[in-house]
Amino acid sequence: MEHSAIRESRGDRLFSLVNYTILSLFLITILYPLVYVVSASISDSSAVISGEVWLWPVRPGLDGYEAVFKHKLIWTGFRNAAYYTLLGTLINVVMTILAAYPLARKDFYGRNVLMFLFVFTMLFSGGLIPTYLLVKDLGLLNTTWAMVLPNALAIWNVIITRTYFQSTIPDELLEAAQLDGCNDFQFVWKIVVPLSGPIIAVITLFYAVGHWNSFFNALIYLKSQKLYPLQLVLRDILVQNDVDVMMLTNIEDAAKREGLRELLKYSLIVVATVPLLIIYPFVQKYFVKGVMIGSLKG
Repeated sequence: MEHSAIRESRGDRLFSLVNYTILSLFLITILYPLVYVVSASISDSSAVISGEVWLWPVRPGLDGYEAVFKHKLIWTGFRNAAYYTLLGTLINVVMTILAAYPLARKDFYGRNVLMFLFVFTMLFSGGLIPTYLLVKDLGLLNTTWAMVLPNALAIWNVIITRTYFQSTIPDELLEAAQLDGCNDFQFVWKIVVPLSGPIIAVITLFYAVGHWNSFFNALIYLKSQKLYPLQLVLRDILVQNDVDVMMLTNIEDAAKREGLRELLKYSLIVVATVPLLIIYPFVQKYFVKGVMIGSLKG
């Protein structure tokens, strides 16, 4: 049986042409800086300084990456960033579920008032100085907890998670579980959490990316370099040109030193981005599903 395709009108073809053109321009705008950074990170330092690199690598080498891993704070920053990300994300996800589930229950007395208070904090906050004083009075300055507790809960993620619970966990399921003798904590742990894989993956990705890229809290709360996360080390190198002179002892001329500085910047950007690029494909399908649910009924 032959199938006849629907013939597009001239307006439809023009719309498709304009649409694909605009999307292609957006793709080039986003993709070019990424390709350039990767190319510059593996190019010769003199080529980077002279502007020879504009798309593809020029005289490829791994000098930048070799210098990255010789920097005295890189490995410490990696370890700290991974620790803050794992610990902080765990606290975030647990707190979000514990806040979102009661707010999703229709029989929870006062949930509208609590939801209003949660949303109020999205619009108004105490400000930087009161927050700093609070962290100081709690004795959290220059500790690991200063990186994970001040941002232990994101209200937007609570709203998304609450909406997911309301749209996917029916009241009849709760009634059936209660008839079998299941209490609220058992219901959340054994039924709600296993059925909420997509939204948990979404908020986990949100929180993990936030922790991995965070440097401002470390900048104001941490004094010891041993506690610095990778992003703060990266900031020192990118913004302040804080490069360990010891790793430049084999570079004799000043031009090569300056070239290595530039090379190190691009290499650090790649090194700091790779972990997230590795993780994202595994949660991408849950990410799309969870965000669509929150956007449709939020």
